[in-house]
Amino acid sequence: QVQLVESGGGLVRPGGSLRLSCAASGVPLGLDLYTIGWFRQAPGKQREIVSCLSNVEHSTYYVESAKGRFSISIDNDKNTIYLDMNNLKLEDTGIYTCAAVISHTMALFPEYYNHWGPGTQVTVSS
Repeated sequence: QVQLVESGGGLVRPGGSLRLSCAASGVPLGLDLYTIGWFRQAPGKQREIVSCLSNVEHSTYYVESAKGRFSISIDNDKNTIYLDMNNLKLEDTGIYTCAAVISHTMALFPEYYNHWGPGTQVTVSS
């Protein structure tokens, strides 16, 4: 059973940075065949994808608002996925959740994923 656990959230001022981590367990063969997504749910809004990484295609995706500020990466030895967030803005506030699915390509919608972490809160406030 694949389990995902996020960490690294917190309270940060506008312009600050955070690194989110998503540790995967229950993957004896590693994450080589997985697509991993980071989703954000802001208060009163629907869950949206922030970034996605296809470990098969070795490709990444960022929502427009995250381009140039966020960076997704993976440490396959540690089965851990990172989301580095820089120049954070008030609108980046939300619960950030990582998700995983065995896929050969990108997966931009939550219904494509079958493994989810509990999420970590990111609050950007002055």
